[in-house]
Amino acid sequence: MSDALHVITGPPGSGKSTLVAALAAEGIATSAEVGRQIIREQVAAGGDALPWADEVAFAELMLPREIAARRAALATGATVVLDRGVPDVAAFLRASALSVPKVIDAAARTCRYNPRVFFAPFWPAIFVRDAERPRPAGYARATHDIMIATYHGYGYTLVELPRASVAERVRFILERL
Repeated sequence: MSDALHVITGPPGSGKSTLVAALAAEGIATSAEVGRQIIREQVAAGGDALPWADEVAFAELMLPREIAARRAALATGATVVLDRGVPDVAAFLRASALSVPKVIDAAARTCRYNPRVFFAPFWPAIFVRDAERPRPAGYARATHDIMIATYHGYGYTLVELPRASVAERVRFILERL
């Protein structure tokens, strides 16, 4: 049942992956961010399907992987916390000032998750650029509002995570699962 699938979303550098890892350490079933996996694969292969090079190709790789991550999480029959979801593909394209193809829009409408989505807000104090996140903080700040609008547009209620320690964020989520 899709209600058992809980998405954590938010702009780059808002602490999602760190939080998902901390939840996994607490024994919660989780699913890693597929975008970072794709970036590592593309960099290793010398590919250009990267969010800062070929946004459309990156989104085309993301969609089936997000769908597969959702399907795998559903197959467990357990409560699973996912680092992003299918609507993130649409949000990424919108943040890149690109139109959302019908296939991505349809997938975001049909591949459902729990109606409450945890939202990690842009937080300048923890934002760090790295090899998989080379864009500046300004991009993350702009993406923040686009992500909110995208998830709301697909009918989700966002539960904003507190700008607090990882332990406090873990406790916040555990109290709401």
